[in-house]
Amino acid sequence: MTGATAFRAAKRSDLAEIVRMLADDPLGARRERYELPLPPAYQAAFDAIAGDSNNELIVAESGGRVVGVMQITFIPYLTYQGGWRALVEGVRIDASARSLGLGRRMLEWAIRRARERGCHVVQLTTDKARPDALRFYESLGFAATHEGMKLHLAD
Repeated sequence: MTGATAFRAAKRSDLAEIVRMLADDPLGARRERYELPLPPAYQAAFDAIAGDSNNELIVAESGGRVVGVMQITFIPYLTYQGGWRALVEGVRIDASARSLGLGRRMLEWAIRRARERGCHVVQLTTDKARPDALRFYESLGFAATHEGMKLHLAD
């Protein structure tokens, strides 16, 4: 990784690199379709995210290359007296930039962004098959205080 790293809103032209990173791990390889041209569903999802003021798709850029991605969704709640939460999802670092502290800087950036938006909590999930990710998030102060559950709906 060369040069300073900047965090910015993703552009449509970043989409192929984002999908490539999402697919570049054992879990992502089973659920993503990185092929060029990209399946149209990715562009539709990008447009939906970009058009929603409560969603931010953020990339890390270094040396003119996209080397990281995450999505932050800001969610209003009735709990906590009408408080807001930030949900961080889809965090990926390019293989060439791993173990260099970029993931930590990205999450610290996301936490600052959540504060700017008036959120009272930042939450995320990590797959139980990723113990290194769990340790990483714990090192940032996240605590596994709840048991998350998912129901995958058939296509």
